Amino acid sequence: MVSIVIPTLNEEKYLPILLQSIKKQDFKDYEIIISDAFSIDKTIEIAKEYGARVIRDKKKLPARQRNNGVKIAKGEIILFLDADTKLPDDFLLTTYSDFTNKNLTIAGFYLIFNSPSFIYRIFEKVYHSVCYLGQYFFPASVGVGIIVKKLEHEKIGGFDESIYIGEDYDYVRRISKKGKYRMIKGTKLFFSVRRLDKEGVAIVLWKWLKGGIYFIIKGPIRKKIVKYDFGDY
Repeated sequence: MVSIVIPTLNEEKYLPILLQSIKKQDFKDYEIIISDAFSIDKTIEIAKEYGARVIRDKKKLPARQRNNGVKIAKGEIILFLDADTKLPDDFLLTTYSDFTNKNLTIAGFYLIFNSPSFIYRIFEKVYHSVCYLGQYFFPASVGVGIIVKKLEHEKIGGFDESIYIGEDYDYVRRISKKGKYRMIKGTKLFFSVRRLDKEGVAIVLWKWLKGGIYFIIKGPIRKKIVKYDFGDY
């Protein structure tokens, strides 16, 4: 079984799109776990309508929501997804086959930016190139989509909840040292540009660049060097 863990905070607008795309999958051996930070909208109501299991915690931290979700997961494989993404029709079957056939420990996904803007096509090419090379030399993946063996998650103690941003990169780096990391080749994951559209592309790119440089030079980011809050979008 694959346990799909989705951290949420006031995601009534986007969550139904993701859950509907999950329900359309041919692969059916999964459970959905909504790990919520006490949403005040209809997020929980929507989750229950789609048959998801729900766990709640008042601490608004994606790392904590993901860890909480794994604690109640029944599957031996965990798929972390962000609430504002969407799955292509063949996503789960292709991902599961690729992950198990290659005996991977952890894997990331190539992304499709869900905007027709030409600038996002450029972002895709750059991101895909970085991820392709990185899987061999510097494993890293964004939290929008990560698949991992539950046992390995537990061995490292899950996501580091003391990290402000970049906990996903730290997580992948630590697990990849203990097993095989690769990008899933046969399918891609839709990536929401809502943060980029709301804040502005240049501002978000600067935050990513600043965070990346800090991570490379000093390691995990445990203080608020930029404003990057959960649930603001």
